[in-house]
Amino acid sequence: MVPPEPGRAAPVLALAVNAFVWGVSWWPLRELQSHGLHPLWATAGVYLAVLAALAILHPKAWPGLAGHPEILWLMAAAGLTNVGFNWAVTVGDVVRVVLLFYLMPAWSVLLAWPLLGERPSPAALLRLTLALAGVLVILKAPGTPWPLPESLADGLALLGGFSFALTNILLRRLHRTPPATRVIAMFLGGTLAASAVGTLAMGQGLVPAPVALPAGALAIAGLLGLAFLLGNSALQFGAARLAAQTTALVMLSEVLFASVSAVLAGAAQLSERTWLGGALVVAAAAWSAWAAPGEDRAAAAQSAA
Repeated sequence: MVPPEPGRAAPVLALAVNAFVWGVSWWPLRELQSHGLHPLWATAGVYLAVLAALAILHPKAWPGLAGHPEILWLMAAAGLTNVGFNWAVTVGDVVRVVLLFYLMPAWSVLLAWPLLGERPSPAALLRLTLALAGVLVILKAPGTPWPLPESLADGLALLGGFSFALTNILLRRLHRTPPATRVIAMFLGGTLAASAVGTLAMGQGLVPAPVALPAGALAIAGLLGLAFLLGNSALQFGAARLAAQTTALVMLSEVLFASVSAVLAGAAQLSERTWLGGALVVAAAAWSAWAAPGEDRAAAAQSAA
């Protein structure tokens, strides 16, 4: 069975909150990097602090990790999502990274069928087509060999998007587990994955050793940790109550948040092509948010059998 939907407004809003957190997270990560702390170490440190807080707030949730073997897959998927996205937005163009990350709806459609039994409805496929058309309009500039990754940032963004799609689907499969246990699993996965990849990359000379931060940077890291905790909790609420395709499309609003914040900070320039593609992406997300509730219930019900 799947959890009952309490109405679409609340889960859609929760996903939008998570999208906002991810969409503007590039700024604090770049600020921490300007103080010499690589995003992998920043992710590991921030998530470790969040885990310490969760250990105090939810001490009874930790034993639940051992009682659900699929939690390990959630840990791995969430960990690779953070490694891919957090590293990519600090070494690549913010808007391009977010757009490559949001090929995620395509991965969700491909993964939701075999893992959840959710066959995409015709309306979901139309919304997916509209959203991906927007991504194509933005990315396929003249002379750009899309979709082949051109850089480390491109590859990391694609890895992060695929992993995030898998994370959303696993959240639906694990909807019976306590929410606190899922939150802990995701932050633990982020901590372990960032630490492991950082250690390996440091051994290859790709990542510098971690450094101590001044007080101002520590405050930024603390606020980033709180934001990630809020975003994760919002994702838990929203993704567990909507079909995977809907979750993926609503989360496309991250493109808007990242683009606007990058432009306001002088970190990106939006062309007419980007504005047009962004409009298509937002239109698809809005369509998904206000689609008939019965469509999501019909898709989600297929996973109950």
